[in-house]
Amino acid sequence: MYKKAILSIAVLVAAVAIYGFMSLDVITVKGSDTMVILAQRWAETYQSKHPGVQIRVSGGGSGTGISALINGSTDICDASRSMTAAEKNSLKQRFGSPGVEVRAARDGVTIYLNPSNPVKQLSMNQLKGIFTGQITNWNQVGGRAGRIILYGRENSSGTYGFFKEHVLKGQDFASSTQTLPGTSAIVNAVVKDPNGVGYGGFGYSKGIHVCGVSATDGGAVYTPSEETVRNGTYPISRFLYIYLKNRPTGELKNYIDWILSDEGQKVVRQAGYFPIK
Repeated sequence: MYKKAILSIAVLVAAVAIYGFMSLDVITVKGSDTMVILAQRWAETYQSKHPGVQIRVSGGGSGTGISALINGSTDICDASRSMTAAEKNSLKQRFGSPGVEVRAARDGVTIYLNPSNPVKQLSMNQLKGIFTGQITNWNQVGGRAGRIILYGRENSSGTYGFFKEHVLKGQDFASSTQTLPGTSAIVNAVVKDPNGVGYGGFGYSKGIHVCGVSATDGGAVYTPSEETVRNGTYPISRFLYIYLKNRPTGELKNYIDWILSDEGQKVVRQAGYFPIK
């Protein structure tokens, strides 16, 4: 028994001597729920080719990720909206830098409808009316009679903030909006509710009807695609961002460079979003 213990210790010491230099580089990623599936795929693909790197990904919303970046508890913040001037100022006060913004992917904020809903398109004005509570019945927008049931995100969500700014023009969401903790929950709710409507990233649009959107009443109608998002004809197009405290170095820089490479952007398509390049 004693000899076996000595042998085990010797093997352990030898292993440390041989492999000790291979300590893992750990990169933490936190933020956007819209981007969490994409971030996980980036991490899995990169780690498979770089076994000395460990990438820990968690969601929680863009606001949560930005707060984590400001307090220094994450290396990367994923955000589906741009940081505000106040947030950048807080980052500068803490780290001496307003941060580094990286446009990592493109997305079209998608309007989710139940497949049985006869409404197939809405204008930006109609969407504003629906989500502010001015339009309350589907027959007001060409559908069958039925109370419109609204599903949305919590206010820490970047998509919530983007939608409020660009669709509601700063007005508040209707008080009847059912706030759900993630985009998957919104999709699941709309799939089960013939009168439901929700919004979120295009990468989550499975099992629902993707509603066409026009910039003006009676205008041309578009759905999210690589072409319509890139050229801006889809009226709710946006960038998906990565934020860093400072200009990256070492393995963190290698990872960001890889995300922006052809290989990293291929993962963007696989996750249901659209590449920058």
